[in-house]
Amino acid sequence: MKAIQLTICNLFLAVLPAFSAEPAVPPITEKNPDVKEIPDNVQVATFGAGCFWCVEEFFHQTPGVASTLSGYMGDTKETAEYKKVSSGRTKHVEVVRVYFDPKVLTFDKLLDRFFELHDPTTLNRQGYDRGIRYRSVVFYENDMQKLATEKKIKELTAAEAFDDPIVTAIEPAMEFYLAEEYHQNYARENPDNPYLQNVLFPKLKKLGLKIPTKGGE
Repeated sequence: MKAIQLTICNLFLAVLPAFSAEPAVPPITEKNPDVKEIPDNVQVATFGAGCFWCVEEFFHQTPGVASTLSGYMGDTKETAEYKKVSSGRTKHVEVVRVYFDPKVLTFDKLLDRFFELHDPTTLNRQGYDRGIRYRSVVFYENDMQKLATEKKIKELTAAEAFDDPIVTAIEPAMEFYLAEEYHQNYARENPDNPYLQNVLFPKLKKLGLKIPTKGGE
């Protein structure tokens, strides 16, 4: 009887619309320094918006984000190394995987933060950072995220939120490769880095966010 029930259940799940299924949440290996506990119902989203050192910190300071991980997406495991990705000879994008609590932060609001923290109108570039690894992209986990991103771009375009057309790509999530340990929580560990002081910190100030300090939260 149990085997029959499982079979029926599997058949039922197989015919559900694709957008109804939540993405499987990979294990969280590092916690957002601003979060004391990881909620049980987290969902995952993956974004490329330039240097992951900067992108990670913006999401760190977003209420409802339980954890962030910097990594690579778009190419093979063999090429998922910072030196190789930085060479410009891979298809990898520097991405931040965001674990968020949907009871506190909706995916739509997460998209607002994504479009707020970078320039989605420059192709394969963010400021002085150039190359495919810096391209603007939403790697959607399911149809719901895909449709929400398409809708958000249409809304921003209609509202003329940016002077130039949005070039953000919308692509299905691929294998996520965790970046090297020293890239994780980078801004909190390296607040004296001149790149962060000249690129990240002015943006944080503009958005009314705090400047990270060594050992601080």
